[in-house]
Amino acid sequence: MRTALWTLVLTGMFAVSASAQTADEIVAKYLENIGGKAKVQAIQTVRATGRFNGGGGFEADVVDEAKRPGKVRHDFMLQGFTRVIAYDGKNGWRVNPFGGKKDAETLGEEQLKQIVEQSDIEGPLVDYVSKGNKVEFVGREEYEGSDVFKLRVTLANGTVKHYFLDVDYYIPIKIETKQIIRGTEVEFETVLGDYKEVGGVYFPFSVENGRKGDQSRSVVTYKTIEVNVPIDDGRFSMPMAAAKKP
Repeated sequence: MRTALWTLVLTGMFAVSASAQTADEIVAKYLENIGGKAKVQAIQTVRATGRFNGGGGFEADVVDEAKRPGKVRHDFMLQGFTRVIAYDGKNGWRVNPFGGKKDAETLGEEQLKQIVEQSDIEGPLVDYVSKGNKVEFVGREEYEGSDVFKLRVTLANGTVKHYFLDVDYYIPIKIETKQIIRGTEVEFETVLGDYKEVGGVYFPFSVENGRKGDQSRSVVTYKTIEVNVPIDDGRFSMPMAAAKKP
């Protein structure tokens, strides 16, 4: 669900005309298919539980949670240990027992930037102008036999994403994101599928991630996604006994 779930890439029940030729028209159709901003903005919390498959038999349980305004948490559970990465709206932190660290520590600059982006529960296309994001229509392309609209989305923090939306239903089926990893720009792909309705909007229950051009991919398959469930603010707060920043 990382990056993909909190974007709320959703679709309506019926296809619409593929005649849109500008970014604003495409985004408007996207919002129309969602059912309008009201349904998305009525979602105050999201909790998704699923299974991570990293290939070669490597699997783990995952729980992803988000809460307005700007709170997000990812739990990765394997063999009795839980890795946590979270953001409380101001501070980002992690607990990584797989790295030999049992105490919480603040996130480094790169990880903090990524999780702040993920904390936008609506995704960057909803009210993108007021968020300081820029959306440009690049053109039409073909992706795995399907025609798609390609949008270039520049977030307010400078991160560039390319959204590929099906021309019939306006569902994003792939997102490409450029990130800086240890000083080097790396491009990642997120492939979205198996959309299902939850609370009047549609979520992708299958999220595949990997570096662009790399055949080795991880897949998260969500078993359940719940909206507007009670989630205590403490779930996102850094534990008091915190280690120093790495």
